[in-house]
Amino acid sequence: MSRGYRDNDSKRYFDWLYYANIDLLAANELIDQPLCYNTVAFHCQQAIEKAIKGYLLYRRHRLYDGHNLPWLCKQAMQEDPHFGQWLDRASMLNRFYIEARYPADFLLRLDEETVMRVLTETAEMSRFIMKLVHFDFASYRYQGAPARKEE
Repeated sequence: MSRGYRDNDSKRYFDWLYYANIDLLAANELIDQPLCYNTVAFHCQQAIEKAIKGYLLYRRHRLYDGHNLPWLCKQAMQEDPHFGQWLDRASMLNRFYIEARYPADFLLRLDEETVMRVLTETAEMSRFIMKLVHFDFASYRYQGAPARKEE
């Protein structure tokens, strides 16, 4: 067990991937609200954090603690070197864990172009991870989630 391990964290990789997809869904829902750009970036960081943790749980059968995306990406690279293509993007996303959520003297101000790039790159990285573990969000039914409305 690692530092900060919580007994109630799911030990099922597909639950982590489900929640990663929920964060990406939330980011997509908020993208049309300029006042929520920081929140979009935070959800993108969270989506990739959970997706990589889900991947590592899938491969190593071990939970990982922490929010450092470059470190998590390097752990995943030990299992699949193709994660190396995402290391720079993981570093870029990493800053949104703290900076996007808390007020500071020098506020993070994301513009539309930047937040769209963040969202696009997050979606690409997420698809890469979901493909590796053969996870299909549309088909998966999380036990505790309310039923989704069919369109």
